[in-house]
Order: sequence, then structure tokens, then C-alpha cells
Amino acid sequence: MARSKKPKKYYVNNKEFLAAMIDYRASVLEAAEADKKRPRVPNYIGTCIMKIATHLSYKPNFINYTFREDMINDGIENCLQYIDNFNPEKSNNPFAYFTQIIYFAFLRRIEKEKKNLYIKYKLTENANIFGLTDVSGSDNSSKGDSTVKYGEWSQEYMDTFIESFEENKRKKRQPKKTGVLGGKKT
Repeated sequence: MARSKKPKKYYVNNKEFLAAMIDYRASVLEAAEADKKRPRVPNYIGTCIMKIATHLSYKPNFINYTFREDMINDGIENCLQYIDNFNPEKSNNPFAYFTQIIYFAFLRRIEKEKKNLYIKYKLTENANIFGLTDVSGSDNSSKGDSTVKYGEWSQEYMDTFIESFEENKRKKRQPKKTGVLGGKKT
């Protein structure tokens, strides 16, 4: 006896989400024409956006960050900021629209946190250059130990992180080379 496939249950129903977005957009346009206050985002739309952000944060490329909650909050904030830009005449997939917004908000948060970590490591490195002691308060220069522990990170890790961050920064600054020989791009 063949098993019948159960329809897959998604955490956001795209058809219902689209219908809610169409209704919300109509109410926003109505309020703008009547010079009334902009209506609140309905709870259903807010719940859908929150579910999308939360489930996207479970992806393997985002799951292990300690600032995952900040990533989710940034994603939700950006969705609410750009909710009026969704046009159902151009696209009938609000799930994909908001997923992209959240995805790029996550990437921006990761870059911001990397920059903050770089600043923290650079300050720690500079403090060590001026002959200060490590975080534990002991002077490691007399022990001849080249790897100083800063909390859970080692000096080697910090140096590697700083070098890779600065290298990526240099790469982004360099103009992209487009070789043009005889009218053809190489």
C-alpha cells in the first residue's frame, strides 16, 4: 500500500502573507490619501516577519554567533523600515522579499561585530605594546611566554584576526581591475 504524502507545513503561509500585505498596503495608501496617520503593521505580518528572521538565524552560517538576537532584531527593524516598498504588482512573494532584507541585515550585523572585535583586539594589542600586563594582572614578559591569554582568546588568534581583517579592508579599497585589450574584457 502506497503512502500518501502529507502536504508540507511551512512556518509562514505565503498566500496568506501576500493577502495580508495587500490589505495592509491598501490601508496605508488610503490613509495617505486622506492625510490620516499611517496605520500600524498588523500582528499577523509582524509575526510572519519575526518567524522568518528567527528561522533564518537557524541556518548553519548564522547559528553560532553570540549576537544572534541582535541579528534577528536588526532584520525585523529593517523589514519594518522597508515594508512600504513591497509592491504586490511586481512580486507575489513577500516571504522572499523579507527573507532577503533579513539576510542582508544579518550580514551587516556580522560586519559591524567584526569591526568592534577588531577595535577591541587592536586596543588590547596597543596596551600590550606599551608594556602593560595581560588581563590576569601578571607580567608575562619575564616568563618568556610569547602567547598571552586574553580571556578565552590567545595572542595568536588576535594577531591572525587583526591581519585578516586589515587584509580584507585593503582588498575592498583597491579598485577593481578590468583588463581591456582590443575592446574585449579579459
